[in-house]
Amino acid sequence: MNDTKRGKFIVFEGLDGSGKTTQMKLLAKFLESKGEPCYTTHEPTDSPFGALLKSCLTGRVDADERAIAALFASDRLDHILNGVNGIKKKLEEGVNVFCDRYYFSSFAYNGEFVPFEWVVELNRPAREILRPDLTVFIDLPSDESMKRVSRRGETERYETAEKQAKIRERFYSAFKRFPDEKVAIVTSEEDKKMTQAKIREEILPLFGL
Repeated sequence: MNDTKRGKFIVFEGLDGSGKTTQMKLLAKFLESKGEPCYTTHEPTDSPFGALLKSCLTGRVDADERAIAALFASDRLDHILNGVNGIKKKLEEGVNVFCDRYYFSSFAYNGEFVPFEWVVELNRPAREILRPDLTVFIDLPSDESMKRVSRRGETERYETAEKQAKIRERFYSAFKRFPDEKVAIVTSEEDKKMTQAKIREEILPLFGL
């Protein structure tokens, strides 16, 4: 009998430039120092689905928003169910999985440009198969989001101040639409350590720390 304790599944969401990738990695490193096995991943993934999506997002491939929404949903299902390094497999092996973006990103980004309920239906299989133990939304104003993004150089499909403002509203609408989801909202600070401290307050109790 497999008595391996199931890992925790934590998702990090936020506008572009919110620092979620950095914060996720800082948390994973801290928990590993406490003896917790951790695996960090992201969406779009590095799979063929994800590679095509990245080409669409950067404008190298022109695609309709409906096709992009469907690609995100397909990439997500493969991310969950992939037999080599899928999220579900990792969790069953007792590894804690930290994911940079998940279905709330689809609700917020795709749901702004195609019918919201259609995006919900596209992502119904993912929600039925695997919901996060906690989704951490790192919040910041859209103008600050674009200020941080502009430092990176290349911008992507959704990276304008107007779009980011609408996406932020859509995140909050999605959280209200799914009150059964466990969501922690944390304000992004310029000081990364301050943001990390807030995140740990929300997450460490899940690990008994």
